[in-house]
Amino acid sequence: MDLSIIGSGYVGLVTGACFADVGHTVVCVDNDPRKIEALQAGKVPIYEPGLEEVIHRNVSAHRLRFTGSIREGVDNSQIVFIAVPTPQQPNGDVDLSFIEKVAREIAGVLTSYRVIVDKSTVPVKTGEKVAESIKRYNRHGAKFDVVSNPEFLREGCAVGDLMHPDRIVIGAQSEHAIDLMKKVYEPFMAPILVTDINSAELIKHAANSFLALKISYINALSAICEASGANIEKVADGIGMDRRIGRDFLNAGIGYGGSCFPKDIAAFVTICEQLGVPFNLLKEVQRINTAQKERFLKAIRETLWVLREKKIAVWGLTFKPDTDDIRSSVAIDLVAALLREGAHVIAYDPKGIEKARDVKTIADAKFASSALEATDGAEALIVATEWSEFANVDLAVVKSKMTTPIVFDGRNLFDPETMGQLGFRYHSIGRASVKPH
Repeated sequence: MDLSIIGSGYVGLVTGACFADVGHTVVCVDNDPRKIEALQAGKVPIYEPGLEEVIHRNVSAHRLRFTGSIREGVDNSQIVFIAVPTPQQPNGDVDLSFIEKVAREIAGVLTSYRVIVDKSTVPVKTGEKVAESIKRYNRHGAKFDVVSNPEFLREGCAVGDLMHPDRIVIGAQSEHAIDLMKKVYEPFMAPILVTDINSAELIKHAANSFLALKISYINALSAICEASGANIEKVADGIGMDRRIGRDFLNAGIGYGGSCFPKDIAAFVTICEQLGVPFNLLKEVQRINTAQKERFLKAIRETLWVLREKKIAVWGLTFKPDTDDIRSSVAIDLVAALLREGAHVIAYDPKGIEKARDVKTIADAKFASSALEATDGAEALIVATEWSEFANVDLAVVKSKMTTPIVFDGRNLFDPETMGQLGFRYHSIGRASVKPH
């Protein structure tokens, strides 16, 4: 089928590339001329494992191309996917201005029937507004259907998630639009759930909120484990063996971050309040997430006493491993907090350094070219992102390079007993602190 994707960010680019990889002809549209020029030149502007290979393969096969023209995208496709940003506003609401602008632009060039698909994560009832906007600004009176098709991609494994999805959600009122959407997803051999548009829009916010709830629940338990001498990993294993619960998203740490969870939880809280049904449980999820960062910082302060003038190494800047995305990263928040208290921070991340250099709140940080370089002369090491590269570092060499071998592991990457045997003073999340043996 002929498809267009408007918006070539994380979601749009991965979606377009993978659609092309199963045989569809895809036009990716973006209003950033530099991004389009880079993509046309074979340069992929984001890091996502496997994405560059998929893009190059399908560009070479003439199934995937890039343009800055919405008209070109609409004219050359049966189905138009909207995958533009929906950033969070200061009050927690979602900024839908990009969606509205694209809807008007589509309306201006629409001359015959198209299916318009909301791929972006949007509040419930957005599909109704998109349909109203297209109808209002469509000078030619062309027929169209609006569909909600939420994405469930995890950065760091987005290609695999799209190629092998747990489910496909299609929210639509038109049987014709549903049939066309089923043809799009037929090659993926995944279960398809057909709903009304409002239900489809709620599913994404509800799913992310529930996952954030699991993370916050295990983080709240981690404080109880530390106070009681229990081991959070054993507790999580015992909980996760219950098939009704499962072990995924029960890893204690310094809180969730990224471009989805913080924004989606805040949006869902606001949506519920606007509907007159406050979701107070999710407000507590947000509070626990913020408190988890503060608990971690408190442990650092209590151990180092005064942070001013202390040289602290930080491993990890992205919000999770296997991505270069630093949006709403807890690691960035930690670095900013350390700098505010006068610490000298030297940070390293395998993929996120270039984007981190542009973050004003951490402008005073220094950046190392390797994990070992970051620890040279450090009085403490903070593990803020669980990159596999860090798990494989020679810890004996790390200890020899540090002035005082103190480690604060915000992702429970290392085994406490091993760290004690190696001579580290080791603090993690929800497990007993260890002194050098």
